[in-house]
Amino acid sequence: MSELDTKVKANHLEIEEACMKDYNELSEKELRIQLAASYRLVEELGWSFLIFGHLTARVPGPEKHFLINPYGLMYDEVTASNLVKIDLQGNIVEPSDWKVNPAGFIIHSAVHSSKKNAHCVMHTHTNAGMAMSGLKQGLINIDFSGSAFHNKIAYHDFEGVTLRNDECQRIADDLGEKHIMILRNHGLLTTGSTVADAFMKLYTLESACQVQLMARACNEEYQYVPENILERHARDLKNAGDDSSYRLAFRALVRRMLKKDSSFIL
Repeated sequence: MSELDTKVKANHLEIEEACMKDYNELSEKELRIQLAASYRLVEELGWSFLIFGHLTARVPGPEKHFLINPYGLMYDEVTASNLVKIDLQGNIVEPSDWKVNPAGFIIHSAVHSSKKNAHCVMHTHTNAGMAMSGLKQGLINIDFSGSAFHNKIAYHDFEGVTLRNDECQRIADDLGEKHIMILRNHGLLTTGSTVADAFMKLYTLESACQVQLMARACNEEYQYVPENILERHARDLKNAGDDSSYRLAFRALVRRMLKKDSSFIL
């Protein structure tokens, strides 16, 4: 192995290991790399919606600054360095070659400003997520992932394209103490104390939407999970250490992207 290969391998290992850190242990560079990796993963998994939708993260430190994707770039063009730093009103606070979509940050600002530990917020417009958001019942308790979210999902009624600041408070009120939301007639939203936490919640929620859309399209009765099993299922997952499991899974996904195309770290 050449000296360059050795350095690259060591650098990639550091990036992987940073995925296991608590939020307050992260540097801005590490956070940027993890968020950029998430954009690439969203594209890789087929969840992107052209240049629309956002994944945001609060920058460590006393300032209320956030990282967001440059407006106009596809998700596979996002890198750690071209993520744009903004304030809670969506204003750019550091020089950047790119603009942002202030309207797209309204939903995120509502969550970031109201939830202290919502260091990362992810909002997508996937086909499965938008389809589920149009079903009046929302998620039901018929599958592994959906049952894990029993009584953990908030809902916010559609008010048209999110352009009005006064909707922020209603979004925050509807989310309450929960970390996962289905925006009715719109899409999905997750929050997390780390990028890994928010991403893996989104992965699990997207999986539940896909599975349930397939199951609910069949002309058969549903096999509901009983109430006592629902509570035990959620409790056992939590006791099994879903936070550390989320970080391990996210680390593995980042490792996959590092092998496939590591340009997101630049």
